[in-house]
Amino acid sequence: MDMSPTQFMAQKAQQASAALEVIGIRKDFESFSALRDVHLRVNPGEMLCFLGPSGCGKTTLLRIIAGLETQTSGQILQNGRDISWLPADKRDYGIVFQSYALFPNLTIADNVGYGLVNSKAKRAEVKARTEELLKLVGLPTSGQKYPSQLSGGQQQRIALARALATRPGLLLLDEPLSALDALERIRLRGEIRRLQKQVGITTIMVTHDQEEALSMADRVVVMNQGVIEQVGTPMEIYERPATPFVAHVVGKVNVLRAQAMGGNRFRVGEMELQCDACNTGFAPGEAVNLYLRPEDRLAEHLLPDTPNRLRVRVTKVEFLGGLCIAEVKADALGGQTLGLNFSLNQLHDLDIREGNYLDIALRANRIRAFSAKAAQA
Repeated sequence: MDMSPTQFMAQKAQQASAALEVIGIRKDFESFSALRDVHLRVNPGEMLCFLGPSGCGKTTLLRIIAGLETQTSGQILQNGRDISWLPADKRDYGIVFQSYALFPNLTIADNVGYGLVNSKAKRAEVKARTEELLKLVGLPTSGQKYPSQLSGGQQQRIALARALATRPGLLLLDEPLSALDALERIRLRGEIRRLQKQVGITTIMVTHDQEEALSMADRVVVMNQGVIEQVGTPMEIYERPATPFVAHVVGKVNVLRAQAMGGNRFRVGEMELQCDACNTGFAPGEAVNLYLRPEDRLAEHLLPDTPNRLRVRVTKVEFLGGLCIAEVKADALGGQTLGLNFSLNQLHDLDIREGNYLDIALRANRIRAFSAKAAQA
């Protein structure tokens, strides 16, 4: 359908206000489709995380945005400019890889200033910008050292400084923390987020680590088999997953087999559960799966008429320090089991230990329902 001049101008204004737009991107490798009709809008200054299992297409999409891979079809706009078929060196971005990719024969200062030197920047400008970035990443005295003299986390900070040196409009991070140990990853993810906010650069990060995505991103893009399953803030993705796949990929989740009874009522075993946040469009008798997070329960100050109240038996307790996971079994739910989170204090106060019984209530406003057929798709 032809657009009116007003509609056309509105569309152009919307495109211009986006830092990046991915429009109908498809990538085929012979008979395999790595990406299928992907649409995405990235807002200026936000940090977006591509999250999903290996093979879902997240790295392929990042490489296409970078010009390191060519799409089969589709369009990419950066600040309204069509970069769909531009080579990588003609695009406006900095990139950080998981392997650091520093030049071992160059000093840290020379590594950081490498892009500026290639762009024919003046020596004084290179020196000033390099010192500014080394200070920004917390390594102001490391300029004359070599990469081999730095830890993995420090090397990744230098890789980040190098990517920012030319003041690109877009920062791409390809699993930048995966080569680091657990403690360094936690420390550096906070540092990267702080730097991203301080610089204000639009950033796209690829990760398979849900904690990284939830703790760092303004919005998370959950991908599966070459398509986007859901885009939303970390809290939206976690609390209101749009599909069973998203519910499983982001955080831990319990799944209860149930039957729809109409409205917001569902039968699980001998029990009728109330589900205030569930889709009510299921036909009575339809097989559904109810999804709830381990923390979506009440265990204190319960009243006789508290919705979804039931008695469970503790079958296993996993001690994880300040947070513990209790596996419980409920006869009223047809013998189905749940994994529930409790603090260490609750573990003591409620006497939660293997073999003991516990009264709980499942939070009616936190249960999500999906067709059992959707879960098998």
